[in-house]
Amino acid sequence: MECKDGTFYTGYTNNLEKRLKEHNNDKRGAKYLRGKRPVKLIWRKEYRYLCYAMRTEYRIKQLNRKQKELLIGGMLLDKVMARKL
Repeated sequence: MECKDGTFYTGYTNNLEKRLKEHNNDKRGAKYLRGKRPVKLIWRKEYRYLCYAMRTEYRIKQLNRKQKELLIGGMLLDKVMARKL
């Protein structure tokens, strides 16, 4: 997600629409996002198994901003991670 201040937020959920609403309108949204609302969805990836979603979330959180922008632009995660920026 992209925050109002231009920063990125990464997370996983099993109900994307509900979680997006919580982040924008609810006390159940992430504390990090309070004061950075509204947020908008700019990239997503679906997984069948939770462990893969959690692993990908961790990998994305290790990326710098430029790498995240490449991911958002359509580059595959493995290729983004291989780039030294």
